[in-house]
Amino acid sequence: MPRWAAVAVAMLRGGMLALAGCCAHAQQGLSAEPEALAPHLLTVPGEAMLIDPPPPAVDAPATLQLAPAADEVGLASWYGARFHKRRTASGELFDMKALTAAHPTLPFGSRVCVRSQATGRTVVVRINDRGPHTRNRVIDLSRGAAEALGMVGLGLKPVELFALDEGERDCPAP
Repeated sequence: MPRWAAVAVAMLRGGMLALAGCCAHAQQGLSAEPEALAPHLLTVPGEAMLIDPPPPAVDAPATLQLAPAADEVGLASWYGARFHKRRTASGELFDMKALTAAHPTLPFGSRVCVRSQATGRTVVVRINDRGPHTRNRVIDLSRGAAEALGMVGLGLKPVELFALDEGERDCPAP
């Protein structure tokens, strides 16, 4: 029997013994409601998940600045050479080296800060096209913007989007 199969059998047997032990205690009247033991924990076989975070510390400094919430979170993709010098939905020619992007609803010319959730790297892009045309993606970046985020080899990257007001040129502090 392969080693992984033996481990799986052992885990199943252990789970059955734990289940039998649980039922034996319940029959003896030694059980308690899970909420009575730890109301903020939801138990799942083999792990516990926090469902109610503990209250914040009373002595927390008043100057603590929370990071701004992202306007949109999801996967970013990029496009480049195949579309280089072709017309975008805004009418301008696509330059794969420019810091531009395609978004389904943001106005043309608006600026967006794109932050990589994996590395924290950021880039400010100008919306000049419509897309992405694939489900489950929030933005299509030009190759230049993708290089700035370090995602050219990856193709997709989880990102946060922050719409910038007119005149803003920098991403919000993390």
